Amino acid sequence: MTGWAIAALVLRILLALAFIGMGALHFLPASRRTMAAMIPPRLRFDGLLRPALLVAFTGVCEIAGGLGLLYPPTRLAAGICLAVFLVAVFPANAYAARRRDRFGSLAVPLVPRLVGQVVLIALCLVAALA
Repeated sequence: MTGWAIAALVLRILLALAFIGMGALHFLPASRRTMAAMIPPRLRFDGLLRPALLVAFTGVCEIAGGLGLLYPPTRLAAGICLAVFLVAVFPANAYAARRRDRFGSLAVPLVPRLVGQVVLIALCLVAALA
């Protein structure tokens, strides 16, 4: 195994652990309430797509994406889906960033959060293609 292959494997494992861990947090009651509150009002829907259901769905997406990075036949699809996922959840992060008084340490300032999100997207794509 080459140095690049080892680095790519380590990257995939670290990303998988991060996404699986974050996805699991979506199912803890306190985390679920906080994450539901982070959904901007304009994205809240009465009926089927309630905030708690969206939080559960995004948790499943993160866990599936993390697992998908570890399974070679799904690696490419998982990395692309995680990149799209990170774009899709950014409005909730931006909403929380503007409400530090409500979300505390979860409210990472907008510019650092955006930079981090772009880096994470790039890492997902590198892990998918490597």
